[in-house]
Amino acid sequence: MATPQTSHRPDSLTMEVVDLIGSVVARYHEEYEEAAAEHALTGAQARLLGLLTLEPLPMRKLAQRLKCEPSNVTGIVDRLEARGLVERRPDPADRRVKVAAATDEGREVARSLRESLRFAREPLAGLGEEERLALRDLLRRMLES
Repeated sequence: MATPQTSHRPDSLTMEVVDLIGSVVARYHEEYEEAAAEHALTGAQARLLGLLTLEPLPMRKLAQRLKCEPSNVTGIVDRLEARGLVERRPDPADRRVKVAAATDEGREVARSLRESLRFAREPLAGLGEEERLALRDLLRRMLES
């Protein structure tokens, strides 16, 4: 009588997809670092600036999202603030707390950085709208699970 396996090995197609996702992520990070450098930013500075274009955040939340120590975030914010890309302001919900927020110039730099990421945009342009919608929906499903 066969016993059920406790560790199910993924099939070869699943492993190929996992490897392809890994390659896409690696290429994205490589190009992101290059694009950041073109704007005289480190990758961490660019990621933090990108987060702040979505909403102002306190240092603790920034550290959680970037998966680093709050003291590191403080240094990154200090350098971005010195360049006029970020500013500290009181949190409207709790005036004792300071939040970091992207300035107009910071939002412009972040937009320019995103637009310079060609690696994914160019191949995606070769797909039809239905293919891009299907890919988007599949990626969303993967992220929801």
